[in-house]
Amino acid sequence: MPRIIDLSKPIRYNAGDPWFMRVRIKHKPHRQARWLIRFLGLPFRLFPTNFLGWADDTIQSMGVHATTHLDAPWHYAPEVAGQRAKTIDEIPLEWCYGDGVMLDLSHKAEFDPITSADLQDAMTKTGVTLRPAMIVLIRTGRDTRNGQKDFADVGTGMSPEATHWLIDQGIKVMGIDQWGWDLPLRHMIKQAKQSGNREYFWQSHLVGREREYCHMEQLVNLGALPPTGFKVCVFPLKIEGASAAPARVVAILDEP
Repeated sequence: MPRIIDLSKPIRYNAGDPWFMRVRIKHKPHRQARWLIRFLGLPFRLFPTNFLGWADDTIQSMGVHATTHLDAPWHYAPEVAGQRAKTIDEIPLEWCYGDGVMLDLSHKAEFDPITSADLQDAMTKTGVTLRPAMIVLIRTGRDTRNGQKDFADVGTGMSPEATHWLIDQGIKVMGIDQWGWDLPLRHMIKQAKQSGNREYFWQSHLVGREREYCHMEQLVNLGALPPTGFKVCVFPLKIEGASAAPARVVAILDEP
């Protein structure tokens, strides 16, 4: 039997999350449904014996980028190389399942961007080679900061040059286990203001204006994976017209 490793974080309310990624869920008890059924016309005397009703839940607020998710090209810009960018419901499902590769960059310091040389060095150390349509997972180890107030403000991040390099290898889907694909947002804002460089902010996401690709953010458990020898499933919710969608991302290892 294959072994399945969950690479997705739980969807739940966490007061420690930044305000822009808090999830609010209302859990409805079983007994609440009893009154709905009665309202629909079934007398209480005809309820099944020991019937408690059914549980139900409502997601009251959750941004599509709030938890483990897949970004669509539409998130980066309305066009890719002059063509309309795909929304999340338009992503080919063939992109979302394939042989996986895990590259361990957890040694990278805070705010030190990941380069293509870093990627190639990680591959050399583990004997990994890339083939078109593989799904590449970047381990930073920052998933341990999930639920902490500084989660969005710490980490390394993919450089635009490294993102281009992966696309050059035929990679359509890639992912990372920290808050975002780039360097942390507030760090980029600070550096852009200090340098006066208007091309500094969000550089790696903006690769998507020139090259069509998708990336995952807020993965977990990448440390449980070998460098290669597994499949990755990353099927996003089919939200029409959306820039991203939550996904249950799993790795499938063909081993006992």
